[in-house]
Amino acid sequence: MTSATHDAPAGAPALTTRSGLALPHTHVDTIYVDGAWQRSRGTGRNPVTDPATGEVWGSVPDGTPGDVDAAVGSAQKAFAGEWPRLAPSERAAYLLRIADEVEKRADELSLTNSRENGSPVAESSGAAANAAGILRYFATLDGYLEQEDVRPFPRGGGESVVRRDPLGVCALIAPWNFPINLVMIKLAPALLAGCTVVIKPASPTPLSIRVIIDAIAAAGVPAGVVNLVTGSGRLGDVLVKHPGVAKVAFTGSTPVGRKIAAACGELLRPVTLELGGKSSAIVLPDADLDAMSRVLIKSSMRNTGQTCYISTRILAPASRYDEVVDMVTATIAAGKQGDPLDPDTVFGPCATEAQYRTVMEYVESGLAEGARATTGGRAASLAGGLEDGYFIEPTVFADVTPDMRIAREEIFGPVITILKYNDAGGSVEEAVALANNTEFGLGGLVFGRDEDAALAVADRMDTGSVGLNFFASNHSAPFGGRHDSGLGTEYGIEGLNAYLSYKSIHRKR
Repeated sequence: MTSATHDAPAGAPALTTRSGLALPHTHVDTIYVDGAWQRSRGTGRNPVTDPATGEVWGSVPDGTPGDVDAAVGSAQKAFAGEWPRLAPSERAAYLLRIADEVEKRADELSLTNSRENGSPVAESSGAAANAAGILRYFATLDGYLEQEDVRPFPRGGGESVVRRDPLGVCALIAPWNFPINLVMIKLAPALLAGCTVVIKPASPTPLSIRVIIDAIAAAGVPAGVVNLVTGSGRLGDVLVKHPGVAKVAFTGSTPVGRKIAAACGELLRPVTLELGGKSSAIVLPDADLDAMSRVLIKSSMRNTGQTCYISTRILAPASRYDEVVDMVTATIAAGKQGDPLDPDTVFGPCATEAQYRTVMEYVESGLAEGARATTGGRAASLAGGLEDGYFIEPTVFADVTPDMRIAREEIFGPVITILKYNDAGGSVEEAVALANNTEFGLGGLVFGRDEDAALAVADRMDTGSVGLNFFASNHSAPFGGRHDSGLGTEYGIEGLNAYLSYKSIHRKR
């Protein structure tokens, strides 16, 4: 990342050594505008902290409205140029080149990501391959954009030629939990559609996206097509409301999403919002608990519980409640917590000090309201240089009732709650009601041996995605939330359509 890295400020250590690795301190003073790294117009700094140690190991510019003006202006200039006028197959070829370049940077991307937000390298090591997969999937949709779409008048006498035009400059605002892939699911379809973009990463994770920018530059993407600014949420607000922006795509919290939706509504600006979740895993009476245990962490506590769609509410049948509690407790307790740079680590720290405090408040509220911690339930005390890290013991709460805060509100940390439902006579009515008794609607799971019965339950869950006996994202299938979990969809052709505007040209034949 030499193009993005500058000397550390005077007095700052050049390297940190941990787990046998020499880790550089990375302090940069540039944003990416018009195809080049340019010095920010601001003098403020956005520090980058390693949540495993509490050490500030990097910094980026705390950008200014002038930075946003420059980035948006660059994107507007590129949109007025050749990029949207290339054939979709030509833009797809750029996506494929970016994918190759991203994969070349897999180790750097993983290490930077883990140092920014504490994601275990077992998780972040897949970021490059997943990002490349997203790019390659959207590249396959070039034919969809190139095919002629002619629709006859229902009563004859004429036809309409339907054009799919790119919207223009898109603001892509990403969260800190998956800072690469949650940019890529916006960037790939935007670029294929012919849009130009300004990326604004979350303030805790501004460095890993610079690796992606280097890959984009190496792929030869024309100047101004992709731009990057960094800074606080205040800068994101400036970007959302900028008059040169044609569309906003945001992943993050529901409260911030509401503000962005209000701003875009006032401006009549298209917006895609992927927001919070409080998803449920319904355990049917016939569920195979051994099979469930093998996918539990990825499905219900992935990335130390800092994942939007995971099912952190386990709804267990009364007839097997104790069995489920024992299995979930044993599975979570067996996961290693420690240095995220250790390949064997399953659970890392909370990504930020603020998130650590939020999660501890939820843990304390659960205990105060009468829930029983079967494992965890307190801050973790780790040695080996991790004493100041933001670690909380992975926690399982049993005897949880629907009125408790930990059962209703998104925690976004290493906490699972287990609620009981009445399954007398094999009924799942109460389970479905509990699953749907939430303001969110993003993910969900159904565990059961009878897949037809599990599918019938999934069909009744009021949520955007449901997994049967496992959960995964499919690049070709739409992903989006209902209710307080967002607006619009990402992935699939539906995700591409979010970056298009339609024109009907009517003619007589």
